[in-house]
Amino acid sequence: MTYSSALATNRSQFAGRGQNAVSFRVQERTLGPISNTIILIVLACLLGLLYLTQVTKTNAYGYQINGLQVQSAQLQSQHDDLEVASARLQSLPRVQNSAVAKNLVATTPSDTIQN
Repeated sequence: MTYSSALATNRSQFAGRGQNAVSFRVQERTLGPISNTIILIVLACLLGLLYLTQVTKTNAYGYQINGLQVQSAQLQSQHDDLEVASARLQSLPRVQNSAVAKNLVATTPSDTIQN
C-alpha cells in the first residue's frame, strides 16, 4: 500500500467535500432522567442498609455493655458483703488481742439474784 492510498483510506472516516461533518461526530452518551432516578434510588437503598447495619451493631454492643454493667454491679455488691463479713469475723479476735482488753480484770459473779 502506498502512501497516497493509505491517506485515501483514512479519509473515508472523515467528512469529505460537500458532506455534513456533524453526522460523523461521536455523540456523547449520557444517562437519561430515568436512569439517574434508578441510580439515586439504588444509592439511597445502599446508604440505608449501611445505616441499619451500623445501628444494629451499636445496639448489639449496647446489650453487651449493659450485661457487663449489671455483672459489675453484682460483683461490687458481693465485694461489699464480703468486706462486711470479713470485718465482722476479724473484730472479736482484734478486740481480744488489744492492749485495752489485756488490761481488763476478769470478774466472777459473786452472787445470784433471787426473786
